[in-house]
Order: sequence, then structure tokens, then C-alpha cells
Amino acid sequence: MKIIIHGGFFSESDQSHEIKTAKQNSLKNIARQAFEYLTTHSAFEAVAYAVSLLENDELYNAGIGSQIQSDGVIRMSAAIMDGETQKLSGVINIQDVKNPILVAKELIQEDDRVLGGSGAKNYATEHGFENFSTEIPQRRSEYEAKLSAGGKGTVGCVAIDKDGKLAVATSTGGKGFEIPGRISDSATVAGNYANSFCAVSCTGVGEDIVSNATAAKIVTRVTDGLSLEQAFDKTFAELKTIDGFAGAIAIDKDGTLYHQDSYPTMVFASFDGEKFEVFS
Repeated sequence: MKIIIHGGFFSESDQSHEIKTAKQNSLKNIARQAFEYLTTHSAFEAVAYAVSLLENDELYNAGIGSQIQSDGVIRMSAAIMDGETQKLSGVINIQDVKNPILVAKELIQEDDRVLGGSGAKNYATEHGFENFSTEIPQRRSEYEAKLSAGGKGTVGCVAIDKDGKLAVATSTGGKGFEIPGRISDSATVAGNYANSFCAVSCTGVGEDIVSNATAAKIVTRVTDGLSLEQAFDKTFAELKTIDGFAGAIAIDKDGTLYHQDSYPTMVFASFDGEKFEVFS
């Protein structure tokens, strides 16, 4: 059993040392809680749980603390994928729910598994998800001052459970100040993909991740026989040709953990029950 999570990118130039330390402590704590949950639940259940914890922490641009779009509205996207069944479900540009990832998880049972906008919100309401504003004062002040928090904030989790099953979940509050209706990579197979060989969650500039089909490429290459490191190296080399901004976390069927970013620094943490690795 292993778990790895990410919380977007950290930049020394636009965030304080206190924020960096807070993110390190937060990620370590969430990784520990998620691993403990994984000991008695499937990888699919555990990644949703981990991402919901990240959505509940205003340090990250997902759930609470999501970015505000150019029209003053918060719209969030999230997806989850079960490596065993290869089913993906997600919500795109959903408003006024606390945990988009849990709505995405609920959708896995449906024939229509990816919903957007009002359809996603209506489904959430019908399935007992209460109306909830995820706006925090910091995001409103950033919006009013026309400031951006970098546009590279997404959260995600990859896990392998005791039965060797893989799953991935990813959630984002967008890049901030985008055109209403813009669709991120998080609810697509470019940013969130898993099968029985590998699972990958991405963060960064969604358009770059989609153009490079990053998560799907990595998983496909591992499936075709490349090592996780080789798959990452080849995929990130292709990302470099378009000057793409992205980071990714992954676990393969053998329990190998891997992470890489194209620019410093993706914030992440992993835990296997004994050893932590946290970004520095």
C-alpha cells in the first residue's frame, strides 16, 4: 500500500516561507490520514478521501479557496478513475459544492459519468450535496485587485491498495480570471488517468497538459513496457517542446512511486506506512 498526493505548484517568489512550511505540514498530515484510510478501504475510495481533504484546506486551489473566474464566479472541476475497471467520472465547472471530488465519485455508478455546469450541480443537489460557497476572502481580494495566484493550482492523489489495485483523483479550482466556460485538464484523461498498470495525476497549466495528453501518455507507455521513469522522461521531453508547464505524480502496478515537474516546484507528499517524502 502506498499513496502520493500533490497540491499544485509552489514558487519562492510569490509565497512566503510560512506558506511553504504550512503546505509541507499539511501535505504530510493529509498523506498520513489518507494512508490510514487506505488500510481499510480500496484505492478508489482512498483517492477520493485524500482529495476531499485537500479540497477542505484553503492552502490549495481546489474546493475551499478555489480561484475566481473573470466574471466573479467560482467554477470547479474534478475527476476520479478506477484503474481496475478503467471507468472515469467527473464534474466540469460545477458551482457551490464543498467537495467536487465526492460528486465525481458518486457519478461512477452512472451511465453518464461526466457532467458539466448546471447539470453537474443539479445532480449534486439531487444526491444530497448541500449548497456551499467555496470562496474565501483572500481569493476575493486577489480577484478585485486583478492578481493571480499563479494559475497552476490543482490537487490530486494516486494510490495502490493492499490488493494491488490502482486509482487516481484530481480536483481544481481553475487558473483564476479565465474566460467563463474554460475547461481544465483535471476532468480529462490528459490530467487524470489510471489502468491496472499505472495511475497518474497532473497539475500545471491545463492547456499544456491537454496538448501533451500527459497522464494518458505516461500510463500508456508504462502499459506498453516502459518503466515509470522512462515513461515520464519521454513524456516530459515532449512537453518541453511546447514549453509546457506541468507536474505529475504516479504509482505503477509494482508500487513504484514517481513524480516530476517541468518547472520548480510541485508540492507533493508520499507515504508508504513507514517513510514520508515531502517536497523541499
